[in-house]
Order: sequence, then C-alpha cells, then structure tokens
Amino acid sequence: MPAPNRYLGAMVSLGVVMDPIDSIHISKDSTFAMLLAAQRRGWALHYMELGDLWLDDGQAHGRTRGLEVQDDPADWYRLDAPRVRALADLDVILMRKDPPIDTDYLYATYILERAEEAGTLVVNRARALRNSNEKLITAWFPQCCPPGVVTRDLERLRRFLDEQQDIIVKPLGTMGGASVFRLRRGDANTSVILETITGQGRHFVMAQRHIPEISAGDKRILLIDGEPVPWALARLPAPGETRANLAAGGTGEGRPLTDRDRWICEQVRDFVRENGLMFVGLDVIGSYLTEVNVTSPTCIRELDRIYDLDIAGDLMDRIEARLQDRPRQP
Repeated sequence: MPAPNRYLGAMVSLGVVMDPIDSIHISKDSTFAMLLAAQRRGWALHYMELGDLWLDDGQAHGRTRGLEVQDDPADWYRLDAPRVRALADLDVILMRKDPPIDTDYLYATYILERAEEAGTLVVNRARALRNSNEKLITAWFPQCCPPGVVTRDLERLRRFLDEQQDIIVKPLGTMGGASVFRLRRGDANTSVILETITGQGRHFVMAQRHIPEISAGDKRILLIDGEPVPWALARLPAPGETRANLAAGGTGEGRPLTDRDRWICEQVRDFVRENGLMFVGLDVIGSYLTEVNVTSPTCIRELDRIYDLDIAGDLMDRIEARLQDRPRQP
C-alpha cells in the first residue's frame, strides 16, 4: 500500500532564501512573483537570508521569519519574529540568492543539500546550483553556442581575439552584465582589460565571439521543469552600450519563440530535468545560446505584464505536482 501523501489537502510550507527583501524592486523581481503565487495558494511563507542558514551536528537549520507579501510598491511585505527550525520542517525551499557565486554561496548549497536529503524539495536543487556555473554550463551544449574559450591564460585570450576579431570577455561568477567587456582586434586597451579581468592571469574568464544580433536584443527564455514559456523577453541595449542586461540600462520587449529558440530549449531540456533545475533562464542572442541562468533567473514580471501570463503560478503548479510525487511522513 502506498505511503499517505502529506501534501494532499494540506498547507504547504515554503521557505525562501533571498537577498534582503526590503531592497528589492517588486515591479521586476521574479522572487517576489513566486512569493505572491505561493501565497495565493494559501501556502505559508518563511523568509531567510544566507546568514540565517547553518548546520548543527550535520542537520540543516535556519532562522526563519513568517512572511506576508502584497503587490504594493509602498508596502510590500510583513515579517514575523524570528524562529529557529530544522529546514527539514519546510516542504519547499526556493534558493533565490543572487550572484556573485562566492564561497559563502557554495557553502550554503551544502547546507541546503542536507535539507534535501531529509526530504525538503529545494528549487533549484542544491547540488545542481553548485555544479552548474551559468557561463561554464554552456560547454555541455556546444552545438547551441558561439565560438568561445574559458581560460586564465592571457596569451590564449589574445589568440582567440586574433582569430575572432571581435569578442566579449566576462567573469564567471557575476550577473547583470557586471565586468563584461567587448574587445576588438587592435584595441589599445586589450592588455589592461585582459590583465584586469583575469587578475593578472589568476582567474578564469569566458570569452565568446561577439554576436552582432545583440542590437536586436538578448532574449531571456524561461524554462519551467524543462518546458519553455512560449514568449521571451528581448533585452535591448541602451544607446552606446554593448550589454543588454536590464540591470545595465537595457529595455525589454516581448517576442514569440522562434523555431531556433525552441530547438535550443530541446537541447537543454533533459539536462535541466535530470539535474533538478526546475526554473531556468536561457540567454539567446541571434541564433546562439550564451548563458544558462540557474541561480535567480528574472523576467517573470515583465513577461506576465506583456502577455497576461502567470509564470510563477505555473512554477508553483509544477512544485505542487512534484510534492505530490514525493510523499513524506507526517
């Protein structure tokens, strides 16, 4: 006889690990959209920041605060008094801490993995967050990507620039277009840029051939359990800018997925499903996949507004289905 399912007809307890909630911009914050969607289902919300997590004799614990949210830019959250609990008491934890992916972030994934082993569903899976650098993971899909190298060797980067003539160079652990440089062959600043971004050859970086179609937008395609939302947000660079990131001043336009976009999604689908990456953002420029965002993908609120969608609600549906497939003891 199958074990009774604790989740059917019961309130789900959902924890979230995120950046300070008092500093978010709710009009474009995808984590906030997820919290609204979970609250609409009557789920109990529990707020944490990275420093609220710890291990005690190998068991994952957290300092949580009950959370209520409302879609009001003047007054968007209420927090209860802190409570210490075992993370295994939570049914779901959304890991939504923004990059940089530093050592503390990686250590936190070990704590969350212990909660997973005790039965909590962590979205995205802790081990996959640790193993899936958003730039490096494109190496698993070379058929989708522009020519590129990952190296800390300055001469190798110079040779790549000589071969491609026009490249983008970026660090591996940042977000929002931070420290992204465009280099053309013959640029007088080549040496200082490469020395700076690699820390004089001490840090790995990614270089990719520049894709001229960036002028038409850097598309963010959202995947929910491997299935794409049918529309992407094309982020257009500000005048005089190479970067299209919204955080770097880009603007967003909705676009239906092309056949090539859907093909790229098919190439990635099995990998993200097998690794427990339930919410992923693909960055596509022209015909090429450039990044696979797994830490805290954004653009839910923009696409919801443009197309009258409920992307976070669709994600909560998938989470609820996953909970029903994994009964836990009362």
